Amino acid sequence: MADAGNKTPENVPGKFYVDKTCIAAKFCVAVAPENFAMADGGYAYVKKQPSNGSETTQVEEAIDGCPVLAIGDDAK
Repeated sequence: MADAGNKTPENVPGKFYVDKTCIAAKFCVAVAPENFAMADGGYAYVKKQPSNGSETTQVEEAIDGCPVLAIGDDAK
């Protein structure tokens, strides 16, 4: 489970985030490219919080598919 106290610094403010356990599998970027990006340091981050239902669904799919559970949702 992702740790809100261990967020990567590039995350934009909001309820979704990636923590420092990310292994750069790039699944989140493939599933939700409008919302995730890869940092130069070799990990993902939330570049944009979802702004509609479709993006939210994609981010939730990324959460479910993350191999190391590095994507968090502060609302849960």
